[in-house]
Amino acid sequence: MMGLVGCLLGIIGFGIGVPIGILIGFLLFIYKEPADVKDPIIRPLHDLDTSSLLDILPEIPSWMKHPDYDRLLDVQICAAPRIALKPLVPTFPCFTRISMSLMEKPQVDFGLRLLGADIMAIPGLYQYIQEMISKQIASLYLWPQTLEIPILDGSVGATKKPVGILHVKVVRALKLLKMDLLGSSDPYVKLSLSGERLPAKKTSIKMRNLNPLWNEDFKLTVKDPQSQVLQLHVYDWEKVGTHDKLGMQVVPLRLLAPHETQEFSLDLVKNTNPNDPQNKKPRGQLVVQMTFNPFKEDYERFSGPLDRYASNESGVGRLPKHDGSICGAGLLSVILQRAEGVEGKYHNNPYAVIIFKGEKKKSKLVKRTRDPCWNEEFQFVLEEAPLKDMIHIEVISKRLHFSLLRRKESLGHVDINLNDVVHNGRINEKYDLINSKNGVICIEIRWEVT
Repeated sequence: MMGLVGCLLGIIGFGIGVPIGILIGFLLFIYKEPADVKDPIIRPLHDLDTSSLLDILPEIPSWMKHPDYDRLLDVQICAAPRIALKPLVPTFPCFTRISMSLMEKPQVDFGLRLLGADIMAIPGLYQYIQEMISKQIASLYLWPQTLEIPILDGSVGATKKPVGILHVKVVRALKLLKMDLLGSSDPYVKLSLSGERLPAKKTSIKMRNLNPLWNEDFKLTVKDPQSQVLQLHVYDWEKVGTHDKLGMQVVPLRLLAPHETQEFSLDLVKNTNPNDPQNKKPRGQLVVQMTFNPFKEDYERFSGPLDRYASNESGVGRLPKHDGSICGAGLLSVILQRAEGVEGKYHNNPYAVIIFKGEKKKSKLVKRTRDPCWNEEFQFVLEEAPLKDMIHIEVISKRLHFSLLRRKESLGHVDINLNDVVHNGRINEKYDLINSKNGVICIEIRWEVT
């Protein structure tokens, strides 16, 4: 019994003594300063005598004692750069990105002193180093390689500029799901590009058909072929209620080569989540053909090899000339900027209507103003250049509340001949509105050929 009590007291003493000992040792370590430690004496160099300077001289690095000990000097670079400031935006500094390429190998010249000697004076070394540096720079920035320096956020001032047209042909579907009570479906396809707010395009509805054949063509404007994807959704049409989803699939545009038609047989899935077990259920196939046609001014970004381009006497690359370059298919972009001095008889809530080849598009409505600012862009994909076509733009005011008075009234209109746009590529003009006392409208129109 006494042995058990003694063992217990020993454990308690050990448990109490160890923390107390650690605490006392820590306090002694902090507050007791060793006697042999002294603060160093710090003095400026100009206060030292000659003997003291000689004592510390071996400890000073060579690059401090000799300014010319190791030095890169007389750097010269001779290059032929190609610099593009685009896209242009109405926000200072008026462009969002600087794109720079070198049209030929740069010539780099410099001197290098190492251990006080000119290393570049060694025979053969100068030419070797110069050629190696030129090759490394050329591999990074020789055209079509491009150095892009962002200046403004792409969302500032303007949206991304279209760079081409995507031609999509919805060919057919195979073995679709049966959604109707009679063991069939009424399928149609909706297609759109990611990142766009435009309404999705639709195919026709094929009634009671699990293997529909469409062969329908669609055109969509592309702004970023490296990141955008084509979204395809197949639905079962219902006369009453919501339409049932039969399946979907996406195709990244980066898989396409310019001007080359590719056919895809896509296995339909429920969603894009690869871990969803319902995606393992067979939902049929969708067959589509896709062709990406970049605009000629952006063609160099997607074309690939350099042998497509000729070189002039200075070595600067040029695009090959195309006959009839303005008369092919392309994209007509209309940018409604603003109107000034538009005044209605009953109300002033203006919006603009664009009518071109039977297609009608509207801008947003601006409340209670005679000087509306829209800054909206509208696009028309055309099979041929609109050399002899006119575009009709009308400013209309709409009453916001119900009234027996006139609900809408025209504030003026203008008809613009597109011949100059096709030949010049772009116009930015201020037009006097017809049937308006002092109204004018500012419009920019661009024509880009694929």
